[in-house]
Amino acid sequence: MARQPRFKYPGAVYHVMARGDGGKPLFLQKEDHESFLYWLEKICGSHGWRVHACE
Repeated sequence: MARQPRFKYPGAVYHVMARGDGGKPLFLQKEDHESFLYWLEKICGSHGWRVHACE
């Protein structure tokens, strides 16, 4: 069953996670991880989003 849609309002804070299945690594190559961070920065900048923590 799909989850309910998020409530959206100005100034809302969302907890978003990305992790591998069963504790497996999400990225197998360092370059893939760096590419993900590059695009995350670009998208956040273009949409005015802020990342509070990134590991």
